[in-house]
Amino acid sequence: MLSLANPTLRLFIGAALISLSPVWVKLVDVSATASAFWRVAIGGLAIATYLVVSRRRLLFSARIWKVLILAAFFIALDLWFYHRSIQLIGPGLSTLIANFQVFVMAAAGFIILKEPPSRQQLVAIPLALFGLMLIVGIDWAGLPENYRMGIVFGLGAAVTYAGYLLSMRRSRQDSSNRVPSREIAVVSLVAAAILGLAALIEGESLSVGTSGDVVWLACYGILSHGLGMLFITSSLPHVTTTQAGLALLLQPTLSFVWDVLFFARPMSPKELLGASVALFAIYLGSRTRSEQLQRPGK
Repeated sequence: MLSLANPTLRLFIGAALISLSPVWVKLVDVSATASAFWRVAIGGLAIATYLVVSRRRLLFSARIWKVLILAAFFIALDLWFYHRSIQLIGPGLSTLIANFQVFVMAAAGFIILKEPPSRQQLVAIPLALFGLMLIVGIDWAGLPENYRMGIVFGLGAAVTYAGYLLSMRRSRQDSSNRVPSREIAVVSLVAAAILGLAALIEGESLSVGTSGDVVWLACYGILSHGLGMLFITSSLPHVTTTQAGLALLLQPTLSFVWDVLFFARPMSPKELLGASVALFAIYLGSRTRSEQLQRPGK
């Protein structure tokens, strides 16, 4: 009988929950900044409540606090980009492009950490670009302006999410806690403050108009951000690199499925081929360091 004590089961349940993230964003009738704010605010409060109930204290050095604030800045910026990309090009393609962070991580590993890319990663990068070209076409200037901006925002999400992952990796170097629940709670709540300030500057309201939107946002914060991230991060130390890579692949794959099922996204054979090629490239790019970096995904 399957149990949540099984790390492989937690890994794939977490991946499935996070794959629903763009669905919640598409369903709610609030601004991109507001939905990003409520994701981290609700998710952060849910995890913080768990920490209080379980009597776990925040014992971070001044250096770790600075790193966590940096991580919060990156995740806030990532969600700012990602949610706009979802609104402009849909859940499937935006999540696919955002998961190009595996290639940004490979580049950062080479430049910052002096970790040479593997042969698989060297093959994966041009393969991913080829897959993206099949989806969007080669006539960039001929694409609608909103579509182009959606792709640019998706790439911005990939870069800033890599910054978040590198910051979280740094914050975990001297930690004895196997599950970064404390770190995720702090980062989430600080990111909520940053996004709240961004909404104020943009003149956007954080109010939620309908009870339906409240339900969707609660699902987003508790299920996708809270449980999804905790399930994945708690399972990664106990699964193989291949399993972690497959979980990373499952997220954009399911997001594409949800886009087709829930929002009737049309898919031509060329787009389907391009998505398959790009997803395979993401899998190749993630295999060698998925376990080491412990990526929680989108």
